[in-house]
Amino acid sequence: MINTDKQYGISSSELDKLKAALVATEAQSSDDNWVHDFEIEGLKSQIAELEAEISQYELLKAGEITFAKSYSLNALPNILIQARIASGMSQTDLANSLNLKPQQIQRYEASGYMGASLARLIEISKILNVHTTGLFAAEANQQGAVFSWTDVDDIIWQQLPAREMAKRRWFDVPTGADLVECAKAYFLEAAGPQFVTALHRKKMRGTTLPNEYALLAWQARVLERARDKVARNKFPAFSLDDRWLPELIALTRRTDGPKHARDLLASKGLVLVTEEHFPGTFLDGAAMLSESGHPIIGMTLRHDRLDNFWFVLFHELGHVFLHLFDGLRYDFFDDEGTAANDKVELEADHFALNSLIPKDIWDKCLSRFALSKEAVQLDAKALGIDASIIAGRIRKELGNYSILTELVGHHQVRTQLEEVTDDPE
Repeated sequence: MINTDKQYGISSSELDKLKAALVATEAQSSDDNWVHDFEIEGLKSQIAELEAEISQYELLKAGEITFAKSYSLNALPNILIQARIASGMSQTDLANSLNLKPQQIQRYEASGYMGASLARLIEISKILNVHTTGLFAAEANQQGAVFSWTDVDDIIWQQLPAREMAKRRWFDVPTGADLVECAKAYFLEAAGPQFVTALHRKKMRGTTLPNEYALLAWQARVLERARDKVARNKFPAFSLDDRWLPELIALTRRTDGPKHARDLLASKGLVLVTEEHFPGTFLDGAAMLSESGHPIIGMTLRHDRLDNFWFVLFHELGHVFLHLFDGLRYDFFDDEGTAANDKVELEADHFALNSLIPKDIWDKCLSRFALSKEAVQLDAKALGIDASIIAGRIRKELGNYSILTELVGHHQVRTQLEEVTDDPE
């Protein structure tokens, strides 16, 4: 784990060296193919691990997200380190707050707080606003959260929305059975214990932070349904090749575009699942990887509008093409209505906006200034996209959701992608 700016600099340099070594190794020829391949895979694994650590430090250091966690006490040392970084405090700052020398904090963190008294741990926890079950928040205007668990034993199963899960008939509850145990068994079967480890941190974008256990339950359901889709329809392997995106954009012109978009994604090895959000999750879309390696895009359709559907879909595709396979090790969850200031979300936003309407073309659209139905329709026809995309972008950029309401496609998505008929024919 990276604890300081100095370690961050060293890690960044080490990452550059590993990437250079990978390029050199891949360029070499070898009679022992299996040895050569083993060396390459080893380097890729080291690069992925280091990229994940660097990304975690950058996100915490930026102070633009919070670090949220429910955890057991044996994970407290790492939580204290991450909370310090996210709060913007250096080791020296924390030492000054405790009237200690900076070297003492360095020793605490280097040793995982071994030797620190309980009183000292409580004192540090209070300064950093850390609780054994709860949320660390740096500022009141946060726009995201990172939920993370050390392993499945950190989960407090009683906090799963078990009653709502059973109400939705995700699992049966035999007479006399314990509801919480049924919910736990469902999660472990649907998602698996690996989805609550450091390899599957949950990155949430939204001004209102979600209930992490509702988030877990929703993800388990999406994973279960995606696995069933792949098994029944024999999805092809996914390739990081986005040359087919113009074909997807062309579907926006069709009245049944969302349905055909789902089928096109399936033909490319991507799974689209629509699943109603839980109260307390504030979700529009999500991107994650299945065990089979197929990208999964989950959508809640809580805003049943065409403009929302197309932007959320392309935002999640941005995560798929830019982030899911680059070693960051995040499952991404997004509230479309929220601006984002961290690099990862900005990249996904730019991918969505520039895929649907490239910036140089958008700058020339007359409808941005005319703000009329006729101007939007003329621009849409010229660009070969649905008018809802232009209307939605104008409304969002102006922060004025009272204009162009007749063009954003209210109540035109859910009927095509109803949960009970969510599978391609």
